[in-house]
Amino acid sequence: MIVGVLHVDLHLPFAQSLKDKRSVLKSLKDQLHNRFHIAVAEDDANVKWQRAALGIAALGGDRVTVERCFQQIVEWLDTNRFIELIRVEQEWR
Repeated sequence: MIVGVLHVDLHLPFAQSLKDKRSVLKSLKDQLHNRFHIAVAEDDANVKWQRAALGIAALGGDRVTVERCFQQIVEWLDTNRFIELIRVEQEWR
């Protein structure tokens, strides 16, 4: 078994308040969890309205499987019109 952690820094260009940010992030986290069957949480307690960081964890039988999952997640995030990807990092355990 291998555990992969994907760190994603996001820009939320349409967020004009903390309430907007929370709404976008809650929806995004729920969609990621339901679509890819992964664990997802806010990574940083960033107080800026238009910045956020997510930590995504996936477990698989081998590294290739988890890398493929992460690639699909990044591609899906890249098509979301409410966010912009700033930085993506992978970590293995």
